[in-house]
Amino acid sequence: MELHQLRYVLAVGKTGNFSRAAEACHVSQPSLSQQIQKLEQEMGERLFTRLKREAVPTAAGRALLTRAARILGEVDAAMRDVEQASGEVRGVVTLGVLPTIAPYLLPKVLAACRKLHPKIDVIVHENTTSQLLAMTGSCEVELSVLSLPIRDERFQHEHLFWEELLLAVPPRHPLAQRKRGVKLEDVEVERFILLQEGHCLGDQVLRFCDRERCRPSVVFRTAQLETIQSLVASGLGVSLIPQMACGQNRKGQPVYLSLGEPQPKRAIGMLWRKEYSPTRAVAALMEVIRESVAE
Repeated sequence: MELHQLRYVLAVGKTGNFSRAAEACHVSQPSLSQQIQKLEQEMGERLFTRLKREAVPTAAGRALLTRAARILGEVDAAMRDVEQASGEVRGVVTLGVLPTIAPYLLPKVLAACRKLHPKIDVIVHENTTSQLLAMTGSCEVELSVLSLPIRDERFQHEHLFWEELLLAVPPRHPLAQRKRGVKLEDVEVERFILLQEGHCLGDQVLRFCDRERCRPSVVFRTAQLETIQSLVASGLGVSLIPQMACGQNRKGQPVYLSLGEPQPKRAIGMLWRKEYSPTRAVAALMEVIRESVAE
């Protein structure tokens, strides 16, 4: 069994297709297929059921995929640790971040990381919570910054901070001039604009409304917070926006209001696989993130 064979197996498991896996591994499709067949012969088990346009892992294949992710994660970590055993912290870190966090937190974090650790390169993957969990679980991403809680026994997490969700209303809305005493019931009859399904922030807003026995009328859904804010500013509805995303002194922006108790909030934290041992580079980035949010 060779390490490159395990990488090929993981690639097929992730893409579900031999051709796409070969492209991701930068090898020819016949070469990748030949190596996986060789591994199957060595193990005496079929790892994939070959369909016309899809490769589906068998029971043996699923078992190997789980082990292969752990083995390759440890091998890569060992190689990085050896390289970093002396001198300046260096290496490549794969970081997963929610799209509702990345544009507002990463500029500060990455600038600080570049200043303190110029030999660390950070590869960022922006994606939804479900996709980040899948990528972190398969060791494609070493560390993720997302919204907690995550109830999955595979992962360990660290809480970073709580963030208030502010009510965004059009500039000419009757509530725009009221600075205090705004309640969710004041906008219950309004049209709501939320992130589309699959984005945890949209689900969080709906859960908060449900706890407050509010049934919002959702008229628009989009994948971008900036789009939501532009639509609100145009008078097309209202929304709940994370505080870090609320523009300051930006032309044509909504008016942001703090709701009374109980305030809608979301918890932000870092997450990684339980059995994963962070490299020096990952540990250094984690400390930069802690210091950046503490400020």
